[in-house]
Order: sequence, then structure tokens, then C-alpha cells
Amino acid sequence: MKNIAVLTGAGISTSAGIPDFRGPDGVWTKHPEQQSVYDIDAFLSDREAREYSWRWQKESPVWNAQPGEAHKALARLEQAGLLTLLATQNFDALHEKAGNTDKVIVNLHGTIGTSHCMKCHMKYSTADIMTKLDDEPDPHCRRRLPYSGNMPCNGLIKTDVVYFGEMLPDGAMETSMQRVCQADEFWVIGSTLEVFPAASLVPVAAQAGVPITIMNMGRTQYDRLAARLIHEDIAVALPRLVDETIAE
Repeated sequence: MKNIAVLTGAGISTSAGIPDFRGPDGVWTKHPEQQSVYDIDAFLSDREAREYSWRWQKESPVWNAQPGEAHKALARLEQAGLLTLLATQNFDALHEKAGNTDKVIVNLHGTIGTSHCMKCHMKYSTADIMTKLDDEPDPHCRRRLPYSGNMPCNGLIKTDVVYFGEMLPDGAMETSMQRVCQADEFWVIGSTLEVFPAASLVPVAAQAGVPITIMNMGRTQYDRLAARLIHEDIAVALPRLVDETIAE
């Protein structure tokens, strides 16, 4: 039985109605000022910036999107016992919605699905915060702290998306590199391979002798390292590749 490691980028979610960020028609290509939505310094220092960040995320296609056929295909790959890593550059939580589990998912850039208090680290469901956003446009933690006389924590709440200026989640790259090196195949799905350190997984796989498949509509800087290049619609090509792999 094969062990397959996968890296996904924005291209897997475009068919689910989420525009990419850096492509020709990308959100930040057309509206570079909106990158401030994910600027940690602005978020920490400016209430107006926080309210804009929360409102933008709630109104973004990222929040309301549902998984497409490509996401569902990777869930089938895990259910078949073939998927050992699903490292994703996306924070849309669509892999979780499709049925993939924490056993394989590594959210390299965090996830919009959960949030946390930046002071006491209390975990929150982002959905719960979004339902109250009209009444609490600048969400703060209401957890009562026994060591502070049972007073509310009042720390800032932030989604678990990795903002510009923040570190990647602890162990995310290390776990991904380890599983890529142990895999029989490494698939890159819908990533331009321009963003590091995620893109470095490709040369890591190549150095370990792991055959690489790159499925992306455009070219990438690492195409020369791939054993197989697929320039087709991911929503069609990935389910086909998964079905063929399961049938082997």
C-alpha cells in the first residue's frame, strides 16, 4: 500500500468559489490594500483594523465556501488508508469540511475554522464568534480567570490564520518534511510554489528520492523536479488521479 504526502495551495479551492490571492485575478493582485486584513501589527494596535479584519473575513468567500470535488477526493484518499500527510497553505478549513482528519492535516498557514484568545489562549469556534459579530465587532475573551479574582480575561480574540508577521504553527514544517521524506509519492496540488517555507517541501522530496507530481494550471519554479506534471482542471484531474491510485 502506498503512502502519499500532499501539499495543497489556493488552486484547489478556486473551484469552490474562493479566488486565489496572488494570481492574475487574485484578491491581493487586484486589491493590494486588503493585505492589511492579515497584518498582525495593525491587528494588535488598532481597534478599527481589528474590526475591519473580522468583518472582511466574515464576508469573504473563504468563510462560507463548501468543499469541491477535489477536496472530497483527498478525503477518499485518506479513507482508503493511502494519505499520510495533507499539508495545506490554505486556511479555508475546506479539507476539514470535506472529511479529512487532524491525523493527516497540517495547516501550514493556520485555519479560519478556530480562533483563540491572545492572552490566555482559550480556544473558540470561529463560527460562534461570527454569529455574534454584529453585537461584538471587536471580539474579546470573556473567560473568567480564577487567579485574577474571577475577572474576565478581556484578551483579544484572533482567528487561527497565520497573519503577516507571525510564525508558522509549532512543528508544522518539521512534521511535513518528515512525512514527505517517508512517503512513496509527493503530490503538489494547486500551488504556485512561490511562498516559503511551504515551497521548500518540493526540493526536500526530490533530495529524498520521492517521486513528485505537480498539478497546477500554471508553471512553477520546481517543474523540473517533477516526475509528472498535470496542467488540467484540478476539480476534474485530482478526483481521477485519486480514483486511479485507489484502484491500483
